[in-house]
Amino acid sequence: MRTALKRVEVYFAVHEWALAESVILYVLDRGVKEAKRLVIKAGALQSIDRDIFLFAVQELSKEYGIRVDEVELVIEDPVLKCNVCGYTWSVDLASLDEHVREAIHFLPEAVYAYLKCPNCSSVDFEIVRGRGLSEVLVEGRG
Repeated sequence: MRTALKRVEVYFAVHEWALAESVILYVLDRGVKEAKRLVIKAGALQSIDRDIFLFAVQELSKEYGIRVDEVELVIEDPVLKCNVCGYTWSVDLASLDEHVREAIHFLPEAVYAYLKCPNCSSVDFEIVRGRGLSEVLVEGRG
């Protein structure tokens, strides 16, 4: 059982490092070499471990030769929109049963299996916000 747990821990560490690298490559692609602050918005459905992700951004910025003074991670709650009635609602992941949260944690698309529109009960909805990295803001120096 301990081996399986280690594999899960390693998977999540790799997940955060891969996301952090995509942020750093995005910043580099825009020609930024120094930043006072990076503000990164990520969806709660992405299930990012905050500490690992922030550490990875700091370490990778050094590795790629970017000076970053401060990194902030803003987690966005999921917002869903029904494709049948047009109703838009937010989801408090903490209010869901533990097994549902765990399923969504490992596979964010599982929201389609566990949730439905609170207005018309349709399972035909889209994720409007709260999935993936949605924004990277770079505040310059000086």
